[in-house]
Amino acid sequence: MTGAYDKLYVEDAQRALADMLDYAVNTLKYNLKFFYHMFLQSSLSKRFARGDVSVISGKSGVEIAREVIEENTKAACEEGACYTMERSPEYWTGWALAYYQWYCGNDFEMIEKEICIDDICALYHPFHEMDISQFVDRMNERRQAFRCMAYLKRLRIAAGMSQKELAMAADIPLKTIQQYEQRQKNINKARAEYVIRLSRVLQCEPEDLLE
Repeated sequence: MTGAYDKLYVEDAQRALADMLDYAVNTLKYNLKFFYHMFLQSSLSKRFARGDVSVISGKSGVEIAREVIEENTKAACEEGACYTMERSPEYWTGWALAYYQWYCGNDFEMIEKEICIDDICALYHPFHEMDISQFVDRMNERRQAFRCMAYLKRLRIAAGMSQKELAMAADIPLKTIQQYEQRQKNINKARAEYVIRLSRVLQCEPEDLLE
């Protein structure tokens, strides 16, 4: 099996990402999604994804977290880590995600577009007690299901909006939104003003909504 980088470094990467998320959430008290988006915006995310040894093996998870925070906030973080005997859900999330990223070869940003970090953390029960291959299978299933969604639904989910919120923000009937997402109505034949309103709310190009 060919992964994103040499398999020799996968365990180091798993420990590093696990410790990073655990430290950020359980020591520094960051919201998981908020901190993870900071990681995605940092230079460390792409370096980690391509297997930069100076990151995945040369830094601890705590060091990576501190660099992510400093890049995003321009403020140094020196608080020590508080470890517990029992691994947290956030620790498992980083551990499992690092393996999956290596396995599939996609960068973290691409994975996040199809299944967000909170949804991955929600898989802690029961997958933390299972073989990692079962987690990989579930991730692949979830990502495939996402790709089968209408483009409108994908973009709405990525924006963190409900159908009702989107309908109100775009001033389009809720039923119409539902029909586009269920493909009961062809969004390619939608009124141009509807497509433009939706694209403005979802911060995308109008053609991104067309099937």
